[in-house]
Amino acid sequence: NVLHKTLVAQLNTCCRLQAMKTAGKNLPKVYITRRIPPDGLKALQQAGSCEIEQWDSDDPVPRSELLKKVSGIHALYCLLTEKIDKEVLDAAGPSLTVVSTMSVGYDHLSLEELKNRGIRVGFTPDVLTEAVAELTIALLLATSRRLIEAVEEAKNGGWGTWKPLWMCGSGLTESTVGILGLGRIGEAIVNRLRPFGVNKFLYNDIAPREELAAKISVDFVSLEELAKQSDFLIVCCALTPETQGMCNKQLFSKMKRSAVFINTSRGAVVNQEDLYHALASGQIASAGLDVTVPEPLPTNHPLFKLKNCVILPHIASATVETRNAMAALAAHNLLAGLKGEAMPKELKL
Repeated sequence: NVLHKTLVAQLNTCCRLQAMKTAGKNLPKVYITRRIPPDGLKALQQAGSCEIEQWDSDDPVPRSELLKKVSGIHALYCLLTEKIDKEVLDAAGPSLTVVSTMSVGYDHLSLEELKNRGIRVGFTPDVLTEAVAELTIALLLATSRRLIEAVEEAKNGGWGTWKPLWMCGSGLTESTVGILGLGRIGEAIVNRLRPFGVNKFLYNDIAPREELAAKISVDFVSLEELAKQSDFLIVCCALTPETQGMCNKQLFSKMKRSAVFINTSRGAVVNQEDLYHALASGQIASAGLDVTVPEPLPTNHPLFKLKNCVILPHIASATVETRNAMAALAAHNLLAGLKGEAMPKELKL
């Protein structure tokens, strides 16, 4: 009797394992283009509803490898370093139904191609709002108060006797702050800057955001007025065909000579050559950039030679909590997409 029970148990286990193996063969295939924060991978693994393959490196997957690995997949989990275009989608084939990007920006995705093929797209807005706003303030203060320059002077022996105007920058108290692109991040920046005693907040966007603007007391002005009046001009708009290169010599020529320019949106919103000339000629006082074209910016780039330009390596969302939240949201978007359910954050194509 005991022997019989043991045999039945073994047979059941064997059948179960066989069923799992068979099911495994039919599980949708997911390709992840990078090593991602643990919360994202955990969400996918715990779901147990997909077969995962991953480019297990902190560096981007080589293009040739990506084109090989996407063949026959059902869902793609990517970052903003991967250009998901016709070539990649053709290589993936008709099985691909979901693309989930661990980013708020989606200028690396060929939206028209995705739409034509009926592929759903997930992205990760909202979760990084606070971190980006926080870093924007840090970059603004580092730039306006010349912190990087001051650290260098302290290190290299430039710190001599106290001098009344040495290392003087610009303060926020009683200033006018201009926001280019009043979305969630723009709102979060305004809320964080208010306690600094800013006198006036202005904004420009593709259209007035009346309800939000009234709620946080910011005034809509033309792009020209924004440039003319702002002591601090902060760019936090999305990159679109309309915004590409909009921060150019025309804009810089209208700004105050004492103005501070900050960009934590996308590098391509700025014409970098025009920015270089504006900074080098003293047309504007200084600039702080978290984003550039290309990324990384070559170390011999002229902007790096300027003392009045602070450049960060695209770290606006770089808190452990935020990156884990982004990774998990991208995973949940992907899983919902595979099931044909509503994604937590879907990009409407």
